Amino acid sequence: MSTFEFSPSAAVRRIRSMIDHPIIDGDGHLIEYIPVVSDLVAEEADPQVAKRFRSMLGGVAPDRAGFAKARVFWGIPEENTLDRMTATLPRLMHRRMDELGLDVALLYPSFGLTVLASPDDELRQATCRALNRYYAQEYGPYRDRLEPVAVIPLFSPEEAVAELDHAVGTLGLKAIMTSAIIPRPVAGVPGGVSIDTVGHGSIHDYDPFWARCVELGVAPTFHGIGYGWGSRTSATNYVYNHLGNFAVAQEAACRSLVMGGVPTRFPELRFGFLEGGVGWAAQLLADLVGHFDKRNRLVIGAYDPRRFDLDLCRTLLDQFADGRMSDRRPSYEAAAAKMRDAPAPADAEIDDFAESGIESADDIVRLFAERFTFGCEADDPMNALAYDRRLLPGGLALNAMFASDIGHWDVPDAALVLAEAWELVEDGVLDRDDFRAFTSGSVTRLMTAGNPGFFDGTPAAPR
Repeated sequence: MSTFEFSPSAAVRRIRSMIDHPIIDGDGHLIEYIPVVSDLVAEEADPQVAKRFRSMLGGVAPDRAGFAKARVFWGIPEENTLDRMTATLPRLMHRRMDELGLDVALLYPSFGLTVLASPDDELRQATCRALNRYYAQEYGPYRDRLEPVAVIPLFSPEEAVAELDHAVGTLGLKAIMTSAIIPRPVAGVPGGVSIDTVGHGSIHDYDPFWARCVELGVAPTFHGIGYGWGSRTSATNYVYNHLGNFAVAQEAACRSLVMGGVPTRFPELRFGFLEGGVGWAAQLLADLVGHFDKRNRLVIGAYDPRRFDLDLCRTLLDQFADGRMSDRRPSYEAAAAKMRDAPAPADAEIDDFAESGIESADDIVRLFAERFTFGCEADDPMNALAYDRRLLPGGLALNAMFASDIGHWDVPDAALVLAEAWELVEDGVLDRDDFRAFTSGSVTRLMTAGNPGFFDGTPAAPR
């Protein structure tokens, strides 16, 4: 039998010697040990549901929830079997934490990501229940450094609250993950699917779920998948589907929550948007501020056709309309007059920000700087954008959160993730304070906002 020694590399030792704060992995991944999960599903569900679970193994990802059968393949490290098994065996992951340079790791599901989009209510709910039992049982002895994240289905607020109560209230899990990309069938359109993003325009009122998150002290985090819908539906090219997919899914969730007023109605909550990086967040922030400045209820009237100055229009047509423009002048003036004389819309029809509860551009900036956290993989050079206060509206930093993504194909060697994150410091685009925020501060603020004792008993506990 081989004897394994897991010692930090020289690079890890050097980085750890230069910092005085914990390194918290805000989004690592575990790989579920499916035979055990299958046993738990059989315990939770009747035989027919358990049979459907067994039949979907190996095929759930391409057939998620009526989404297009986008190509999905080879998603985890196989040749690097040590890393694959590290993400699978809790005791091995726990043993390697010092080697990887990590103090604490939040471990998000892998198989659980796809289950959240299953259209089969019985199967989805039973599998989520089984998975959360699996996470609590298998990782229970190692939670001084490994914190498994519960998977919460969000097809309806009722199922979400039920599983939230079980995962957090009964099993004692402290972190949750869901998806705000919910496919809904389109009535009268065979195979038609629309995307419900659980905020603005949702068919359900999800406020009971957000309220229960507040009561239980958990931060909703979103790990939706952006392929199989929109433009990412190639049946032949996985990379085509994968490029930008997490960013587009998290942007949809964030935009829906903001415009639907969820953060305004629940000021106690912080929200995490995972694995999409921070570039989309900077773009959305700037876009929201720009739209608010030009389209809030106090200035939108400048675009009201009833304010069109028809007399000035006629004067300008007299002086500058030539040829066919002059010939068609009566039609142009008639259309302008018709628009000018249209009845006034109700105030509610013109204030697109009414539902959001946003009253100023500063409100938007504060949401992004204080309430939202963005999972950023270690090797993403765009992470530095979160701390470029010269470019970001309001001059404030965004809460970028170090996310190793250990367990998935984009981490070919788990022992290198800390060094990859540190490269931005070596390149001079992050300073030491930014690195502290990236690898410790952001995730701490996210998880302790509702549960101040989240990291108690771990190396990341306040000293």
